[in-house]
Amino acid sequence: MARRRVALPAEVDGECVFCAIVAGRAEQSLVATTELATAFLDVQPAVTGHALVVPRRHANALADLTADEGAAVWELGRAVAAAARSAGLADGVNLFLADGRAAGQEVWHAHLHVLPRTPGDGLRLDDRFHLVPRGALDAVATRLRASLPLAP
Repeated sequence: MARRRVALPAEVDGECVFCAIVAGRAEQSLVATTELATAFLDVQPAVTGHALVVPRRHANALADLTADEGAAVWELGRAVAAAARSAGLADGVNLFLADGRAAGQEVWHAHLHVLPRTPGDGLRLDDRFHLVPRGALDAVATRLRASLPLAP
């Protein structure tokens, strides 16, 4: 039988729970902190060593992060993943970021999951992958390019 996450409050006394953790006003098992990001263990880990990396400034979603904050979250996530391997907690690592309700985001503070993986850990990331015709892929790529705020 698969374990399910228990819905926990995203706010405590009207404050974002991750902001309270970053500020030291809520319990946490701190892994690391930098000027722009903080990593702590998830209270409902999918696997041993499951960490969350958050920007220190409140940002609801990925698009709300500055480039520096995004880079800091990614870099700290990379460092925590490397530490999980060095600590003997991982033979591999999955990084996961749910951005928006449809993607499964439950706490409205952007956060990166660092999931240490070992053979037989039971964590499944199954989905409905399938081959798509090149023309359909090209049409989606065109839509994305047209919406990017970057130069073509």
